[in-house]
Amino acid sequence: MSTHKHWSLGAKLALVGAPFLLLALLSTVATLWVSWQLDGGAAAVNEAGRMRMQSYRMALSIGTGEIRELAEQVKEFDQSLAVLKSGDPERPLFVPWDNTVQTRFLTVEQDWARFRSQWIDNNPTVMRDLRAETVKFSSNINALVTSIESHMAHWTALLHLLQMSMLAMAVLGAAVLLYTGYLFVLEPVGQLKQAIEKIQSGDFGARVERVTSDEFGTLADGFNGMAEHLQSMYHHLERKVAEKTAELEEKHERLESLYGVTALVAKATSLDELAQGFTKSMTQISHADGVALRWSDQANQRYLMLAAHGLPSFMVDAELCLGKGDCHCGIVTPEIGLRVIPIQSLSDTSLQHCAKAGFETVINIPVFLHERLMGEVDLFYHARISPSPEERSLLEALSSHLASAMENLRLNALEREAAVSQERHLLARELHDSIAQSLAFLKIQVQLMRDAVQSGNEINIKQVLEEIDVGVRESYGDVRELLLHFRTRTNTEDIEPALATTLRKFEHQSGMKASLNMQGQGMPLSPDLQIQVLHIVQEALSNVRKHARASQVWLDVQQQPAWRFEVRDDGVGFMPNNELDETHVGLRIMTERAQRIGADLEVISTPSHGSSIILTLPLPAHPMPGAAIADREAAVVSA
Repeated sequence: MSTHKHWSLGAKLALVGAPFLLLALLSTVATLWVSWQLDGGAAAVNEAGRMRMQSYRMALSIGTGEIRELAEQVKEFDQSLAVLKSGDPERPLFVPWDNTVQTRFLTVEQDWARFRSQWIDNNPTVMRDLRAETVKFSSNINALVTSIESHMAHWTALLHLLQMSMLAMAVLGAAVLLYTGYLFVLEPVGQLKQAIEKIQSGDFGARVERVTSDEFGTLADGFNGMAEHLQSMYHHLERKVAEKTAELEEKHERLESLYGVTALVAKATSLDELAQGFTKSMTQISHADGVALRWSDQANQRYLMLAAHGLPSFMVDAELCLGKGDCHCGIVTPEIGLRVIPIQSLSDTSLQHCAKAGFETVINIPVFLHERLMGEVDLFYHARISPSPEERSLLEALSSHLASAMENLRLNALEREAAVSQERHLLARELHDSIAQSLAFLKIQVQLMRDAVQSGNEINIKQVLEEIDVGVRESYGDVRELLLHFRTRTNTEDIEPALATTLRKFEHQSGMKASLNMQGQGMPLSPDLQIQVLHIVQEALSNVRKHARASQVWLDVQQQPAWRFEVRDDGVGFMPNNELDETHVGLRIMTERAQRIGADLEVISTPSHGSSIILTLPLPAHPMPGAAIADREAAVVSA
């Protein structure tokens, strides 16, 4: 199996650019070398020109006879000639040797040797040919300079050629790199851009052709895979959206069902209303063909059908009361919970009303409250049904709501019974503490009347009749007083209007003048507390009317820091330290009422100087504005 080598994008670009880089490097090296040669040749031309000047200086020294300077000039000329011959890399300086330059340099050396031997070493006296020889020697040096400059002209031409070559190579390399960049980079990027634009416009079938094996080829494969995945997701999106929509609709229906049952539970005021409404709601929620609600006795031995919906009449009449074990509907265990019962599985010993009615499936839902079986809900279907886990959870939640609602109805009934019992007990105590005492007094007077009639004592008869008349009038007053007490209603905002009404009624019944004095601003009293306070005040006013023989009554109310009620009169008074006998029933009733609400009752009286009854309520546990708001809300609710 052959393995194909995949070139990366960097390798391709490096492969294209490497020849141009190598040529540029070689051209640069050649250009530097030529420039170096030119620099060396220029230095050689300068040095050769210096030799020409030195020849004229030596001729001048010979002609003038300056021997000391001549030796130094000879030495310098020898050094220059040696430098031209061997070169000097440090300057740099070297002669571009060729045949012409080599020949002319040898000529200069020979002329120098002859010129030195003739004019310097022999010390001639005749200077007639010195000028001609010097000119000839300088002309040979000029010829050497000319040959060097001619050679440098060739190097200069070569340098220009290299520079033009480098320029052409730079232009060609740039063009090649631009083309390869377009071919290897820009074109694949353009294809990716076009494919992305198609994807953005909704064409998920767009693909990128893989034309290379480099990174862009890998990117094309990744893009094609992503596009294929997006296309697959788009194709399945509608189905998923439909599934999610159906799931949301199902949850919405479940919430609506729970809200509906919750509203029914809140509105139902009787057992029949709750049972009938629940069975109808279960028929709509579960799409059942029939629903039966059965409630169990304390021992879970019998099941009474409270309500039914969609069931035939013969089945309802036959199953109004089922015993435990008579049918599969009456068999509930906490471990099993909701059961799906196929009608075909029912034994011959069980009741066959379901099969006669045409039902094929029964769903039995037990109703538990605090792990105690309260009853069951039976759903009947004409087809085979298998509820999903979500439907099972919903049905069990609805049965739990039903159990709570039934328990609330039971608790409300017990609360009403307790309220009626408490009211009856209060009425009985009021009758016992007031009218019963008067009736006992009248019974004694009747017996005294019989004795006086038998003895024929007219004086005793008249006296007993007067006592009976007083007792009857007191009993009548007590009855009116009781009626007034039980008809009194407290004000939802403040107790002051109720107290003013009570004093007006007292003035009308007794003819005494009564005045009300309110001081401060205190926390509003709850309705239960107000009614007890009013009963105590009314009882105090009743005692004033019956016993005080007063002309005026004052009711002083102090609201801060605690509520304080004081009933004062200007009557005959009494001794409060004495034990309460049958004539002080009102004081005993007031004391009991004060103890019931946790208040203090104080009796202050002096014979011939009137009496004073003081009721002081306990301080509120949390004297905050929020407590006042809560008390007012409680008053509104209770009203």
